[in-house]
Amino acid sequence: MGTLFRNGTLVTASDMFQADLLVEGETIALIVRNLPSAGHEVVDCTGKYLMPGGIDVHTHLDLPFGGTYSNDDFETGHIAAACGGTTMHIDFVIQPIGGTFFDGLRTWRKKAGKACVDYGFHLAVTDLRPELMADIPKLVDEGVTSLKLFMAYKNVFMVDDDTLYRTMQVAAEHGMIVMVHAENGDVEALLTPKLLAEGKTDPVYHASSRPPEIEGEATNRAVVMAGMTGCRLYVVHMTCEESIQALARGRALGYPVMGETCTQYFHVTVDEHLGAPGFEGAKFVCSPPVRTPHDHEVLWSAVRDGTLAVVSTDHCSFWYDGGHGPWQEWAASHPDGDWHLFEQTPGNRRPGKELGKGNFAKIPNGLPGIEDRMMVGWHLGVNSGRISPSRFVELHCTNPAKIFGMYPQKGTLAIGAEADIVVWDPRKEHTLSAQTHHMHVDYNIYEGMRVTGAPEQVYLRGRRVVEGGDWIGEKGKGRFVHRTPHGAIL
Repeated sequence: MGTLFRNGTLVTASDMFQADLLVEGETIALIVRNLPSAGHEVVDCTGKYLMPGGIDVHTHLDLPFGGTYSNDDFETGHIAAACGGTTMHIDFVIQPIGGTFFDGLRTWRKKAGKACVDYGFHLAVTDLRPELMADIPKLVDEGVTSLKLFMAYKNVFMVDDDTLYRTMQVAAEHGMIVMVHAENGDVEALLTPKLLAEGKTDPVYHASSRPPEIEGEATNRAVVMAGMTGCRLYVVHMTCEESIQALARGRALGYPVMGETCTQYFHVTVDEHLGAPGFEGAKFVCSPPVRTPHDHEVLWSAVRDGTLAVVSTDHCSFWYDGGHGPWQEWAASHPDGDWHLFEQTPGNRRPGKELGKGNFAKIPNGLPGIEDRMMVGWHLGVNSGRISPSRFVELHCTNPAKIFGMYPQKGTLAIGAEADIVVWDPRKEHTLSAQTHHMHVDYNIYEGMRVTGAPEQVYLRGRRVVEGGDWIGEKGKGRFVHRTPHGAIL
């Protein structure tokens, strides 16, 4: 007995067509018209779209950063993801300073023990000592085929050009992909203290400390290195015209370079949101910063013409109103502690955005969005006519799988693929709000946005985990996805 999805419209990266889809076990067994229903559980999809489960390749769950930890972990973040139609994500393992890549992997594997959807890992290189160079290709055997390097966050995560170039050389040799956070960290480290010394401490000045020029410069530098080394490059969370122009130049020269943007960069603005009265703008502090309506249109153009290949979230949620309870004492006695244990005591909250009151540079960088990505992307993109349903699937499901070495196991509706399926109701209306979302955070960056188009049911490897927008799955059933090298260049 299988699960038969009847009367739906299948949406893939290339087609939209009417068909029945049969799932047996964890995989898609048949896609045909008018399949007999005898012996199968039938899901009536009349008026609905069937799409592959979303893949968010840029998340930070349970991340130590900015004097605290991001709120969502591999349980709350996964449940939120699933409720928004995302059935897999790739999180960033952070190499500890002075430690090895495998030290980081052990830590993140422990974090993932409660996983509710499928997941993979990128490895963020922070301390590339000579003796660790030989460990880079060993990561491929672990199913980790992507490396992340920060060109920003000086004295925290930032690497120098020597490290970036040498990493690209090794990665190219072994079919790995290098991801970069492209901002000139040296310049940012000069701009920030100058702004603070001038009394410019409010959240809006975060954008002044990281202007689009330094994103464009860093993007160009990484693109040139990728061209020199032949390394596949993936520029994360691109926000502005300057960086898009740099990427487009590299692509025109035939370099193996690709880019993503994130959902928030189509909607949130520096004036309206980051510049909100009082400390309200702290809710929207992320790096690179949110930009202008002009940049929104530049990004939409880049999505339409193929310059940008993926839309992710950079999900990294922090309390807006945090620091409740004796967290200093708890943190001192739990240096590697699980902050969810602290928050099990009623009234307790780990520190959050309020750490940066009076100093924008101390606001933990990051926004929540893993649950809202596909609904906002559909509403702003498909409903507006900017992109087609197939392009939506390509950006949110298929391209991530192809680039990061898990296609066609993931990211498509095809015979033999894993049955990660979203039953999408294009007429369903939903208001995005902190009052109703499943993310472990006290605000929503799209608060009050009324979207049309949302998941009705979500299946993870053939098991229904979401019904009517609510989680009904079994916790702890998420699975690590072992990815392969030599992914696509799109």
